[in-house]
Amino acid sequence: MNPVLRILVAAAGAAVGLGAGSMACAQNYPAKPIRFVIPFAPGGGSDILARAIAQKLTDSLGQPIVIDNRPGANAVIAEEITARAVPDGHTVLLDTTAFVLNPLLRVKLPFHPEKDFAPVIMPASVWHVLAAHPSVRAKSVAELIAAMKTAPGKYTYGSFGTGSTAHLAGELFNTMAGATSTHVPYKGGGPMITDLIGGQITLSYGTVPLTMPHVRSGRVKALAVTGPKRIPELPDVPAVAETLRGYEVSLWWAFLVPAGTPKAIVAKLNGEIAKALVMPDVRERLAPQGFDFGGGSPEKLGAFIKAESAKWAKVVRASRITLD
Repeated sequence: MNPVLRILVAAAGAAVGLGAGSMACAQNYPAKPIRFVIPFAPGGGSDILARAIAQKLTDSLGQPIVIDNRPGANAVIAEEITARAVPDGHTVLLDTTAFVLNPLLRVKLPFHPEKDFAPVIMPASVWHVLAAHPSVRAKSVAELIAAMKTAPGKYTYGSFGTGSTAHLAGELFNTMAGATSTHVPYKGGGPMITDLIGGQITLSYGTVPLTMPHVRSGRVKALAVTGPKRIPELPDVPAVAETLRGYEVSLWWAFLVPAGTPKAIVAKLNGEIAKALVMPDVRERLAPQGFDFGGGSPEKLGAFIKAESAKWAKVVRASRITLD
């Protein structure tokens, strides 16, 4: 056989072997419990979403889904854990917009976001709610801005952590309103909303799923939502944009795995999570809390992440927020 032809045949055989091996991996996957690494504390929107999907994947994949909450460092701790994990599909990160914010906010990271992760699927997104402790007299965004200008330094707002979308929501509000409120970072939405209820902070920019139950119970009051318009879950609550034209901040989630995870396993995870997202009981559980359901291919998520990075780069530069 011609030497060149021999090499081509060998290469083709190797490719077939690799493809067969990838398919075999997918057929035998999962071989043990799958770990969902969550960058925030229990009780927040990430935790709520992860547990709803995990329950369905436990049934469909035949292995337990273990929720591993690793709060801190604006998701960097959880991201590093995932980046360094064995790329076999048994460690899955449920990240947020922090995935694109961290490279913009930090000079150096212990991993490379583009090279060390593979996208799986974007399960959902939500708007934030500008909520206040009942002691805050303001009943609207306009009244809050007037109060903040009258008493600079009096108002504090909580976020999921420095550099989170909740933090940027507060800074963007301060800038556009020409007012002042002091940022108080937390390790997740759960601790933040607890302190808002307790009066340790006056305001918060929690997600709709996190904030809704406490608005309904009367423990906090919703002043506005951060989307471009009102939402069905809070029809009587105006958008911040009704007062501050152009104001808009959202939070999205993305499932990612370590780079090098076989494509067949990525595809299987994508498919199983997509199935879970359309199940009626999952939607009944999550939709009333304000989750907008996503989906799509890994490639679609990859393109979305690149677009979000470009968008947030402008906001970060304008706000001059850094984490180093």
